[in-house]
Amino acid sequence: MARPRTFDETAVLEAAAAQFRVHGYADTSTEQLCEAADVRRSSLYNAFTSKDELFVRALEHYAATMRGRQASILTDASLSGADRLRKLVDAIIGEERAARSEGHAAGCMGVHTLMNPALRARDERIARILERDLRERLGLLEDTIRVGRTDGSIPEGHDAAEGALLVNTLIAGLRVTAQTGVTPEVLHRIALDGLRSLLA
Repeated sequence: MARPRTFDETAVLEAAAAQFRVHGYADTSTEQLCEAADVRRSSLYNAFTSKDELFVRALEHYAATMRGRQASILTDASLSGADRLRKLVDAIIGEERAARSEGHAAGCMGVHTLMNPALRARDERIARILERDLRERLGLLEDTIRVGRTDGSIPEGHDAAEGALLVNTLIAGLRVTAQTGVTPEVLHRIALDGLRSLLA
């Protein structure tokens, strides 16, 4: 008979994702994961069987959680299309500011994983999670740009798909640049400059 779990699985996934997003897969040890989740190694492996399995589950949870947060901003009908994009950037910078107060950059599990082709090749589930996440996030951004064109806050003439790629690239670039120690204030100015080409 299986032993009852003595931990909250969602809390473990969130703790694991918090480690993976900052350190990446290779530089996150099992000891770090156990300490962050406050569980014993045996409990961790009873639930997830391996670090690889925990990574896949944590990536799926992280992608869905982050996409949900972005969707809540990008579908806010009280804001213009342009203001939704600005608010999204503000949320990203807010995460970086909070992480910097703890002595590190916020990181991004998606960016770390995209930059590791061998990791994606090792488990097709990882590629599927990333592909779905990108497709849905770009869809949200495209819809936001169309809203902006309708309400007049984003000029006509910008292709919505290319605009979505621009914003996605900007956000990924902010995550990577934050890892080099650039301050949130500078990151914010860079982000607004990047958006200006879409909003001008």
